[in-house]
Amino acid sequence: MTSRSRRGITPLTLVLVAVVFGLAAVAAGFLLRDITRKQDEARNPFYRVVALTDTTTDPAEWGKNFPLQYDGYLRTVDMKRTRFGGSEALPHVPSQLDPRDTVSQSRLKEDPRLVQMWAGYAFAKDFREERGHAYMLDDQMYTERQQVTKQPGTCINCHASTYAPMMRLGNGDIMKGFEALNKLPYFDALKETGKHPVSCVDCHDPASMSLRVTRPAFMEGIRAYKASLGVKDYDVNKQATRAEMRSYVCGQCHVEYYFKGPDKRLTFPWFNGLAGDSILAYYQKDGHKDWVHARTGAPALKAQHPEFEMFNQGVHAKSGVACADCHMPFQRTGAQKISDHHVASPMLNVNRACQTCHKQTEEELTARVALIQDRTFGMRNLAMDALLELIADAEAVKKADSTSAALKEAQNYQRQAQFLLDFVEAENSVGFHAPQEAARLLQKSIDFSRKGQLVLRPRVSAR
Repeated sequence: MTSRSRRGITPLTLVLVAVVFGLAAVAAGFLLRDITRKQDEARNPFYRVVALTDTTTDPAEWGKNFPLQYDGYLRTVDMKRTRFGGSEALPHVPSQLDPRDTVSQSRLKEDPRLVQMWAGYAFAKDFREERGHAYMLDDQMYTERQQVTKQPGTCINCHASTYAPMMRLGNGDIMKGFEALNKLPYFDALKETGKHPVSCVDCHDPASMSLRVTRPAFMEGIRAYKASLGVKDYDVNKQATRAEMRSYVCGQCHVEYYFKGPDKRLTFPWFNGLAGDSILAYYQKDGHKDWVHARTGAPALKAQHPEFEMFNQGVHAKSGVACADCHMPFQRTGAQKISDHHVASPMLNVNRACQTCHKQTEEELTARVALIQDRTFGMRNLAMDALLELIADAEAVKKADSTSAALKEAQNYQRQAQFLLDFVEAENSVGFHAPQEAARLLQKSIDFSRKGQLVLRPRVSAR
């Protein structure tokens, strides 16, 4: 027996050791290659297939350079129902006025009280559950509200890709283009903007890919809001941080607004602040009304979709969280970290949207959201009932004496109660963005409704 055999090192052992070291070398080579590839991906997050400019409106062109983001953008066609929002596809018989074969649920059928709140206004004709960004232009083009009233070009600011058309209409001056677009009838404005809903160019600089605000109404609105805080001449595209921009680009459209003056200038009423009653105070002083209520004659206001305003009253905004952190959470694809452009409710993506910060289970987080929304919805129903009781009383008094001073006072209470209720109703988080603020506004709405009834009580009792 050899000395090596006595020590236990056999030829077979040597072969096995050589094989192990060989496999390790191969694995190390693959690992090194993968690390090198991912480092290259990190250094070069996209490949410039096409040249993008400020006139590149078609998102498909951007998708050639950014296929991962474009894939998410395309998935905004998904129709998934959440507890209090989203939509599921409902069949629709195409017609000449509306060629769609699929629509979302009518909110007016879900709650017929909305028809009475908006009596005499186009929203009493058609109002549906919100859908993804892919539908934002089609749903506006084919809503039955287009048949009730001639909408101005102002309406298209938040539904179409308007940056390039505004620059063209203003000969390079976006403010002049914005003003020209507002003055056009809706379908003339549609011809100027084309077929694309909000696109990549509306939020990103094509040269640097940095976030930017392209909507003049937001530029003016945030300047007015900052001025109310003592910051003069605020320029959002020069002074906002990247973290702020991750909310500001969303706030270009997810806001309360009105059409100011005969030119229908899109205006964000943030001169007194972003809270619902601060906005109401501005309207009260300005005297603006959206329509005259058909049943009571009240100079009524219609709140739009004040997600940005309500979000800014909540704990997430005050903690530095941005809209995109929850609705477009980061995702890893290889070495790349990108925002998920499948913009959707966080409740459809709790793991990445919520559990990045919150360590509770998905079930616990979902139950917490459900509790907030159930309570808000219950308060909303109380406020809705109170408003409709005021409307019924005011209508009765109006039929008996339309010039009554008490009626005029009650109409003003109705205007205020209705706006604050609608501010919560039209805000698409059902209270989640700022639960205490939503409850406060609904409480004030109920108070206004009951004060209106007290003003009318002697006349109602005498009937």
